Amino acid sequence: MIATLSNKKQNRLPRILEHASGDKRFKILEAHIKKHQYKQDALIEVLHKAQELFGFLDDDLLLFVAYKLKLPASRVYGVATFYHFFTLKPQGRHTCVVCMGTACYVKGADKLLAAIQDLTKVKAGETTPDNGLSLLTARCIGACGIAPAVVYDGTVTPRQTPESVVEHVKGWLAHDH
Repeated sequence: MIATLSNKKQNRLPRILEHASGDKRFKILEAHIKKHQYKQDALIEVLHKAQELFGFLDDDLLLFVAYKLKLPASRVYGVATFYHFFTLKPQGRHTCVVCMGTACYVKGADKLLAAIQDLTKVKAGETTPDNGLSLLTARCIGACGIAPAVVYDGTVTPRQTPESVVEHVKGWLAHDH
């Protein structure tokens, strides 16, 4: 089966490029792409810079990168969705990443995740409606000796319990309102 873009998607590129011309973030991203000499093998570095500048990688930004690096949009999207670091949706003010690696899972990571989901009413990969919290999971964060581990706003926290994660998240939710 041959994948093709619909006419609606094909016509988005001129609009994206026009919008990009007035946004300083796109100018910085273009300079970064130029620094890498428009090399296609710099895709991951370019996506890192794009996410750093924009906070997340939306469809239009991925199309822009694909156009500038002369890559198929499907390849850029494939890389962006394959690597855990990249996010395609805006993140909440706080992020909670539950490690689901073997050591953490054996020591109860599934119970930690369930406790947070029950409290916030969002599933892993989602953000609360008020953008207060993004709940994420990771395959492994490399902290097996302190399992189960949770990463709160970039800080790895060891030996979590369902009670400790609920307490932490409740603290965030109480301060945001």
